[in-house]
Amino acid sequence: MAASAHPRIVSFGEFTADLRVKELRRNGIRLKLPGQPFAVLSMLLECPGEVVTREELRGRLWAKETFVDFDHSLNVAVNRIREVLCDSAERSRYVETVPRVGYRFIAQVSAEGPSAGSDVALAVGTVPAESQENSEPATIQTAPSTKRGKSAVQVRWYGAAIALVVVASVVVYVGSRRWRRAAPEGRIMLAVLPFENLTGDPANEYLSDGLTEEMITQLAELQPSHLGVIARTSVMSYKHADRSIANVGSQLGVQYILEGSLRQSTVPEGAGSGAPPSKSAGRVRITAQLIQVKDQTHIWAHGYDRDLRDVLTLESEVSGNVAREIQIELTAQQETKLTQPRPVDAEAHALYLKGRFYWNQRDEAGFAKAIVCFQQAIAKDPNYAVAYSGLADAYALSAGANLIPESEAMPRAKAAAEKALAIDGNLAEAHASLGLIAPFLDWNWNDAQQHYERAIGLNPNYASAHHWYAEGYLIPMGRVDEAIAEIRKAQELDPLSTVVTVDLGKELFFARRYDEALNELRHALELDPNFTSAHNWISDTFLEKRMYSEAIAELEKTKPLREERIYVRQTAYLYARMGQRVEALAALAKALQLSQGKPISAGAVALTYAALGDKDSAFLWLEKAYKDKSSFLTTLKFWTVFDPLRNDPRYVDLEHRVKLVH
Repeated sequence: MAASAHPRIVSFGEFTADLRVKELRRNGIRLKLPGQPFAVLSMLLECPGEVVTREELRGRLWAKETFVDFDHSLNVAVNRIREVLCDSAERSRYVETVPRVGYRFIAQVSAEGPSAGSDVALAVGTVPAESQENSEPATIQTAPSTKRGKSAVQVRWYGAAIALVVVASVVVYVGSRRWRRAAPEGRIMLAVLPFENLTGDPANEYLSDGLTEEMITQLAELQPSHLGVIARTSVMSYKHADRSIANVGSQLGVQYILEGSLRQSTVPEGAGSGAPPSKSAGRVRITAQLIQVKDQTHIWAHGYDRDLRDVLTLESEVSGNVAREIQIELTAQQETKLTQPRPVDAEAHALYLKGRFYWNQRDEAGFAKAIVCFQQAIAKDPNYAVAYSGLADAYALSAGANLIPESEAMPRAKAAAEKALAIDGNLAEAHASLGLIAPFLDWNWNDAQQHYERAIGLNPNYASAHHWYAEGYLIPMGRVDEAIAEIRKAQELDPLSTVVTVDLGKELFFARRYDEALNELRHALELDPNFTSAHNWISDTFLEKRMYSEAIAELEKTKPLREERIYVRQTAYLYARMGQRVEALAALAKALQLSQGKPISAGAVALTYAALGDKDSAFLWLEKAYKDKSSFLTTLKFWTVFDPLRNDPRYVDLEHRVKLVH
């Protein structure tokens, strides 16, 4: 089919393509084939039976894409065409692959020119000269031809004057508006799947994981009232699991998925010399593609060949492209931020990514390595705000992992978070960190509330801010229903997070809604059968329901999963609740002996004495917890075993000192 003919309607089999409005239908039903896939199909339909080379496709459709991974993008486009046409490369009915050359459309095609009766859904095009000579409409039968430019098509057009009027109208109409896909209604949910490390070096896992996390952060900050982005914890569960689009979309409840990969870049040496490509030390090739879940449409795909120093710019480019593809309107400030990201020292950025990689392991060894990496990143770039924020989080959570005592960890965490905000006052992560830290320095609940609310205001997609606000402020204040509602927001953004699910179960436990608590805690074990905290809270819930044999069995499951001293201390509490005083005291004595020289939860020991009815010993250990600024004291309002102590002046005084009552 000669390129100059430019038919509007092309039919083949049960399909009809309107080349000018870029619409494909099957038996009258519109199909989803957007962007480049439709453009590739159009080029093939213009010349049925002829080979369209890869060079021709690149020159016409990808000429302006400087950094695009052409091979990847073309393969994605052709695969999408075949998927929509129910075609295959092995048994082609429509699109045939010509190895190492290009593609050929092999089905019989019928075409016809533009009609005066058509709507304004035409695109601007050239009116063939034949349109001024013919006065009768005709259906065009096309057959494969052997030479480009000598098509067997015989074109006959109808109504030159009408055609000219239509085209003129179209020029005016199209020039007055921009054709775009209809924006989805309601809040859009998106997941960034873990970028695949295809460099061949496992040591680069931190880089692919870091790229994933930073893409999540970038996208989460774009119009969060319209766009929800699933948190890192949930998406990382797909790193070595089923990544099928339908499965991920169903489990996470998202409409769009961004996936990509990281490869070692290659650059040609000696242009035109035919020399093989060689690895370039500081460069990587990153590909990304955006997929619509409901029909698994590949909406957008790009490849980037960049220096590692330009990764932040790359992340901003991808975020901007995704936002535009799913119709998220960006403010001028957001556009500026995406196009002009703050330059960061490449080594500092790599160290920051390693720090987050270790921090996300959430154990003592991981926190220790994370602290070192964040400190090294700061030494490389003293004005790197997110590195200070990462350091604050590492210090804050290391206390819970028994790496550093809370009395030492929290002041260090506060100093790091404040430094982050001194550099960037709008850093949501640093505000959330200060919200978490504030109560454990001087029980400053007002500061905690303000920082949490500021963090959520800056980034409503930051799951940890919702989670910590519920756990670190609303629960201690006794606002249980609000806390449950807030942590459910975190769960929406992080649906596969075991920690969030367990803490939701814990809050339901504190609300004395025990059956609901058991449901959430059991769901947490479906996510991670070895999550000890879930087993512990299930055991405690059974104790409240006086289901003692079930409580014992659940606690037994934690024995091989944690230190003996902690397991023994928990059995002491269980014995105390069951009324077995001798066994409880023996277990508690053993736990204290095993814990010599190691951090111990004074609040948990107080809990055991309270269960035994030994008020004086309970208050002795509560005072130790107060001296340690223990996070246990944030739960004073809820433990049923403390109910007999609540009217004791010592308990009332403690609640006032912790500023839980005014």
